[in-house]
Amino acid sequence: MAKVNVVLGTFYGDEGKGKIIDYLSTNSDFAVRCTGGNNAGHTIHVNGKKHAFHLIPSGILNQSTKAVIGNGVVVDPKVLIEEIESLKESGYEVNNLYISDKAHVIFPYHIQFDQLLEELRDKNDKIGTTKRGIGPAYCDKYERSGIRFEDFIGDKFEELLKRNVGQRNKILELYGCEQFDSDQIFKEYQVYAKILKPYVTDTVSLLHEALEQDAVILCEGAQATLLDIDFGSYPFVTSSNPTIGGISTGSGIGSTYINEVYGVLKAYSSKVGSGPFITEEDNEIGDQIRELGHEYGTTTKRPRRCGWLDAVALKYAVMLNGITGLAINHVDTIGKLDKIKLCVAYQHDGGIQDMKFSTNLEYMKKCQPVYEEFEGNFGDISSIKKREDLPENAKKYLNRIEELVGVPVKFIGTGARKR
Repeated sequence: MAKVNVVLGTFYGDEGKGKIIDYLSTNSDFAVRCTGGNNAGHTIHVNGKKHAFHLIPSGILNQSTKAVIGNGVVVDPKVLIEEIESLKESGYEVNNLYISDKAHVIFPYHIQFDQLLEELRDKNDKIGTTKRGIGPAYCDKYERSGIRFEDFIGDKFEELLKRNVGQRNKILELYGCEQFDSDQIFKEYQVYAKILKPYVTDTVSLLHEALEQDAVILCEGAQATLLDIDFGSYPFVTSSNPTIGGISTGSGIGSTYINEVYGVLKAYSSKVGSGPFITEEDNEIGDQIRELGHEYGTTTKRPRRCGWLDAVALKYAVMLNGITGLAINHVDTIGKLDKIKLCVAYQHDGGIQDMKFSTNLEYMKKCQPVYEEFEGNFGDISSIKKREDLPENAKKYLNRIEELVGVPVKFIGTGARKR
């Protein structure tokens, strides 16, 4: 019997996954973060307090739920310790946190290289990285020189760190940049290793032992489909696989265990950073959506680019991830507008391409959105708990989304989830 449910972003991230995760985790024994690093953020409101998570699975707020940072995550130990301390200050014991011994560690040289590489890119080619060291840490992982948590808390840490710092310093010398002192980094990070050591374990075995005991596991996606390193709008993507494949490789859980795959989106679209965004409204409408939806990054605080919902891209995400149900947030936000547009096809070189999405940048540059228009003015729907009680204008909009992508809407967000 499948016991694993998955929550994934369908567009460019920041869709409100944290709210859905918080709801589902109340009935889950484990919440697992599988990919990414502290370039992601989930925000949860509990008892009047806002919690912003960048590394720890947001399911940790349920004391009966075990929170797992999987092997596919790259971890900045300083950020992780700050999150742990913040939770403790809020009254959480954090004894339900587990870190994979196979997860890789982010060091100061990763952050430095992230910044340098972005600065060296031409202004038209900048990725829009958060400069948190995520990409360079994954580079080390696949170049097979990364330091995993089992090494970080082990006897070989100092030796491996000296090797890596020595190699990176040779490159920094070529850039004419200040070099790193491996002894200084070791002295600082040895303290972090001691703090985090009690949380480190073989999470693959932990999760499979739980599955054998019929535990329910919730896998939290970070970022989203169109930021996937393989299937997103390359090169304007993240450095990992926030799609369904990253769930298995980032946790050690095979596909046969997976039950529901929930695709999270907003009733409009938003994006942080560079790259194609076909339904962007770089005008007063976009500004209005941004302010109504408070569209500023959890991690970066950058204002997000905003526009209409793109059903073409959504159908691509549904196909790619095997999504079984949609969770649409900010229905209340879009309902404050007089008129709502929904992209139902692309026009390419004068012809209609229907529901064909592509990650080819040259193709996308020539695409224009084809819109259907809907009536807005949903009124105050923040207290509505059932779909049938929504105003007709809202129902028509949601129904059309379902028709276009062929997947039912199973969750509807009409305001911040608070408990």
